[in-house]
Amino acid sequence: MSKSLKIILNIVVFLVIAGFGFFMIRSMSSDQRTARLGEQQEVSTFVSPYKLVRNFEAESNIINFYVAESLVFVVLYDKVSVFDLSGNHRNDFPIESGVRDIAVVENTIYLLYMAKIDQYSFTGQKIDGWESHNPNSDYRAFTITENYIFVTDVGERQVAQYRRDGSVARFFRSPDRFILPDPEAFDIIAINDTIFVTNSGRHRIESYTLDGEFITYFGTPGAQAGGFAGCCNPIFITETPAGNILTSEKGRPRITSFGRDGSFRMVMFDTQALGGGTHARRIRVCEENNIFIANRNTISVYTFDSTRVERTCNRACSGCRNACRK
Repeated sequence: MSKSLKIILNIVVFLVIAGFGFFMIRSMSSDQRTARLGEQQEVSTFVSPYKLVRNFEAESNIINFYVAESLVFVVLYDKVSVFDLSGNHRNDFPIESGVRDIAVVENTIYLLYMAKIDQYSFTGQKIDGWESHNPNSDYRAFTITENYIFVTDVGERQVAQYRRDGSVARFFRSPDRFILPDPEAFDIIAINDTIFVTNSGRHRIESYTLDGEFITYFGTPGAQAGGFAGCCNPIFITETPAGNILTSEKGRPRITSFGRDGSFRMVMFDTQALGGGTHARRIRVCEENNIFIANRNTISVYTFDSTRVERTCNRACSGCRNACRK
């Protein structure tokens, strides 16, 4: 091959590569503009069906919280602060730092740590507790039923099932494996006789019997209403008294309502309604229409506003008006 032909071929290859690179840059810029436009449209049109009724502040950043017995139990770094439902501070009691989750059942406060569970009275007296069965355990969340305590263990990528006395009942795993890019995103709740567990890396929520048998799952990846976007969503879930499931996402935070069967009901809060940021909010429900949302050191209380429902359905729930009216 002559030298001049080699030069021509090199020039052609360079032009092809340069053209492809220019095309990719233009495409990425277009995608970014489209995403920004979508965000602007969402911000300008979404109307939450819930209105803010009050805020109250804890002494420091909130690690987790629970609403029960007309009280709000707030986990801080090394203590639990107790408030009434109006946000009036009642009392504090010291605890060991490192709490991952909290639950209140039958006038007993349960605190979940990386490798143990402690029990306290409402007056702050430690009642009982037990250590993990496994040195590799890394507990993240738990839920308590009449006879059992179910704990998500990111260290073993499984659910540990204890009896209420602390003895081990069984362990179970997802039939498709729990994929956990974000270790925090391994939440669990119980609704009647069904356990729901987040499999955030697969953008879904899985259901199990009380014997650890897999039932089904719901959830699809995507930024659309009813989907789960990003690398790993949803982050947190909670149940409502009516048996619905609320999900909390990070990235572009939002809170969404699903039926127990996984049917999409409505987007309750979008990023703007939650005050911006990128982190997922912890959520609890007191009665069906009062939502408690924690953000840094503040708990915000929202109540359902029927005058906003039609606007919410028209703008954020296209095709789901019947669900919005429930």
